[in-house]
Amino acid sequence: MKIHTLDITFQNLNHTIAVFALESAEGLALVETGPYSSYPQLLATLAAKGWSPADFRYVFLSHIHFDHAGAAWALAQHGAKIYVHPRGLPHLANPGKLYQSARMIYGDAMDTLWGAMEPIPEEQLYAPQHGETIDVAGLHLTAWHTPGHAVHHIAWELAQPDESAVLFTGDVAGICIDGQLVVPPCPPPDINLEDWRQSLQLIRELPVSTLYLTHYGPVANKNAHLDALEARLQQWAAWMKPFAENQTPAPEVVPAFESFVRAELLAAGLDATGLARYEAANPAYMSVAGLLRYWNKKLAR
Repeated sequence: MKIHTLDITFQNLNHTIAVFALESAEGLALVETGPYSSYPQLLATLAAKGWSPADFRYVFLSHIHFDHAGAAWALAQHGAKIYVHPRGLPHLANPGKLYQSARMIYGDAMDTLWGAMEPIPEEQLYAPQHGETIDVAGLHLTAWHTPGHAVHHIAWELAQPDESAVLFTGDVAGICIDGQLVVPPCPPPDINLEDWRQSLQLIRELPVSTLYLTHYGPVANKNAHLDALEARLQQWAAWMKPFAENQTPAPEVVPAFESFVRAELLAAGLDATGLARYEAANPAYMSVAGLLRYWNKKLAR
C-alpha cells in the first residue's frame, strides 16, 4: 500500500492543493481531484508516474467545493466512480446551481480559478452513509460524515495492512502548509462551530495515526494539530462576532481581517511565498463572509 501526495501547483503555487493517489497491489484510487483549472497539472503529474486518468476507477471526495471536487467530472468521463456525501451528490449530478452560485462570488475570476464543471451521470455517483466502509481495488475506506466546514463533508479513513489507519480530512481538519500555522477555512454558506467541534472530537477518537490535509499533506501530531485548529477557529469567530453584532457589511470587515490574519502568518515566520500559498488555499475574504453568516444566523435566533 502506497499513498502518493500529488502537488497540482494550483495557481502556479506548490504545496497549496494536494490530490492523493492510493496504490495497492489490486489497483488505484484518488482522494480529491483539485479544480478543473488544475486538471492539466494533475494529468502531467499522473503521467510522470506512468499513470493515465483511466487507471483510476474510484475517486473519493471530501466535499464538493471546487478546490476539492472540481475535476471529478473529468475523471468520471474516463469511467471513474465518484464517492461523495449524500448532500453533495445532487450537485455533482446537476452542477448548474452550484456553479452559478460560485460565479456570483468569483465573477470573471471563476474560469481562471476553477474552470468548468460538467454533470456526472448518477450511475457513476455513490453516497456512503456515516461509518460505511467501501472496499474497492484492495482498499478499505470508511466514510465519516464530518460537518462544520461544510454540511456535505466526509473524512475518509483508510485502513492499512500492518500499519495504523490514516485519515484524509478534506477541510474539516483545517489548513497547515509545510508544518506552519494551522488555520480554519471558513467560507459560506455552511460554517457551523458547534458541528465543527463535534467533528474534531470524532477525529480525535478515531484510531488514526496521520491526517492527510488537502491543504497540504500529512500531519503526524494529530491531537496537537486539532487542538491548535480548534483554538484558532474559536479565536477567529470571537474576532468576527462584534462586527456581526454591529451589522457591519462584509466589505468593510475584509481589510481588517486580512491584516489580522496576515499578522498571524508573519508572526509564524512565513515569507511572501508562504503568504501567497495560504491566501490561495484560504482567502481571507471568504472567511469573513462565512463567519459573518454564521454569527448573523446565530444572533437572529
